[in-house]
Amino acid sequence: MTPSFVSTAVDAQRIADLVKSQRRYFSTGETKSLRFRKEKLHALKNAMKQFEQRIHDALYADLRKSPFEAYGTETGFVYLEIDQALDNLERWMRPRPIGTPLFHFPGASAIHPDPYGVALIVAPWNYPFQLLVAPLVGAIAAGNTAVLKPSEYAEQTAAVLEEMIASAFSPEYVAVVNGGPEVSKSLLENRYDYIFFTGGTEVGRFVYQAAAKHLTPVTLELGGKSPCFVDKNVPVEQSAKRIVWGKLLNAGQTCIAPDYLLVHREVKEKLVAALGRQITAAYGSDPQASPDFGRIINARHFERLSAYLRDGKVLFGGRTDAAERYIAPTLLEVTDLDAPVMREEIFGPILPIIEVGDAEEAIEFINARPKPLALYAFSGSDRTLDMFADRTSSGGVCFNDTIMHIANSELPFGGVGDSGIGGYHGKASFETFSHLKPIFKRSNLVDTPLRYAPYNKLGLSTLKRLMKWSL
Repeated sequence: MTPSFVSTAVDAQRIADLVKSQRRYFSTGETKSLRFRKEKLHALKNAMKQFEQRIHDALYADLRKSPFEAYGTETGFVYLEIDQALDNLERWMRPRPIGTPLFHFPGASAIHPDPYGVALIVAPWNYPFQLLVAPLVGAIAAGNTAVLKPSEYAEQTAAVLEEMIASAFSPEYVAVVNGGPEVSKSLLENRYDYIFFTGGTEVGRFVYQAAAKHLTPVTLELGGKSPCFVDKNVPVEQSAKRIVWGKLLNAGQTCIAPDYLLVHREVKEKLVAALGRQITAAYGSDPQASPDFGRIINARHFERLSAYLRDGKVLFGGRTDAAERYIAPTLLEVTDLDAPVMREEIFGPILPIIEVGDAEEAIEFINARPKPLALYAFSGSDRTLDMFADRTSSGGVCFNDTIMHIANSELPFGGVGDSGIGGYHGKASFETFSHLKPIFKRSNLVDTPLRYAPYNKLGLSTLKRLMKWSL
């Protein structure tokens, strides 16, 4: 199936016209009412239900994603986001009264969530449905229009997304633009009121530069090498099970997958053995035959990942099959910390293991590198976990588990430094796509002469007292 809109050739004028049509539509004010926003959220949910099986089939075709992972990490995840927005939208939209200093009396202050306008949402290929549609939920809830750019690498999912969105919305409100890098470049030449990008750090820099030309605010959901520390005092089998699940979800193609393990030397051998047992328990003695283990997105990424296998000693796994784009779940002992597998985000089912002496050494190791999107630490000591919380910087932290912090919509998800700017999920998505506009309203009943020129010493003295009392 070939996407119909800008899929085989760049049509810069058509993209520009689409953005202009959305800007005109937004200017009518129709997208701002509670009724309209809820109606469109329901329309999105209904379209998803209608297309759900086709979405799952496309995810299998692109990534060989199992039905469980397709629902749990893609469509089911978005259903929860929609339901939370529907349940809370009226409350989120209300003006929020705040305090007003005494020298403003009589007056009142409030913060009004205000939609930005036309939003551009650009998604990657690893969770090609969720990472496009979950931000869209926030954009709709906040009252914006949206131009959506799926990843061309997940071709089947992109095609279904285009058809699904067209079935639910007019293009002047929400539209999908499919195509490759030239289409992305044409999209970024236009002015938007907000840009939401999920992808790699290098492309994120390019998006940021394009946004800067128009001073467009951005959210950048990037990646990085998310570390995982394992202390000597943990339940080894349970910890191994949780690490294996988080690392091998989507065949390791997850931005917050544990990228490498820093393992206390006293538990290293036990943990490696437990990791191997848990991989076998999850995917069998031949993971290639497992219906639950996915495939690498394309040949280029397969070759990139295969090269990492030369950067250390394979302790478990290591088998590859280019014809199927299959790389076995692999445990890799690494001693050369400058090897490519330790410099670049892996984004695959290869888990480097590095021995450390204690938590202090692990923290020093982490802090010597760019700030990651996620940080994991397994320890039976609250003091040790507090050390990681207080002395490291990362987009998010999850203790004694992996990935699960992203599944709590009460927690904003996002990066810091090289791993991103801004956050979303739940209410945070609504606020990401809203300008929190401050409004001050002054009464006409009283107008003290104090602030008007000409000034005098008595006025200054009174002003100082009023400002002090306002603290």
